[in-house]
Amino acid sequence: MSDLRDLYQEVILDHGKNPRNHGRPAGCNRTSHGYNPLCGDKVTIYLTVEDGVVTNVGFEGTGCAISMASASLMTEVLKGKAVADVETIFRRFHELMTGEDDPVDGFGESMELDKLLVLSGVREFPIRVKCATLAWHTMNAAVEGRDDVSTE
Repeated sequence: MSDLRDLYQEVILDHGKNPRNHGRPAGCNRTSHGYNPLCGDKVTIYLTVEDGVVTNVGFEGTGCAISMASASLMTEVLKGKAVADVETIFRRFHELMTGEDDPVDGFGESMELDKLLVLSGVREFPIRVKCATLAWHTMNAAVEGRDDVSTE
């Protein structure tokens, strides 16, 4: 289990230092700003939604490695997904982070969703769960057309 934990930590550090889809994509039509006042993490999520599909997604922000890695992983998973699927993925991820879902039993129906399991260890540190979920709540707000979201 230690080797798996080390691998997860490496993936989080890599996404935290070298985030994917960082920046504002051209043509985005939904935006939301998120803030975690407890630790100061800030994130802006940019979505391009066309015909009910997230065709592009990006983010900008500042925060800890967990917060930035979660945003980066989220963008990889959501690009190309139908909005209905995005809402399901958001719910499943939130359940995973809050301990309502058992990661040992498998998380996703696809390898793509299983990528998010690297963040499952965060739930052992309840104070850090908000770091991991900030980008997701912000993305959900963007999908719903809300401008701002806070973890408090």
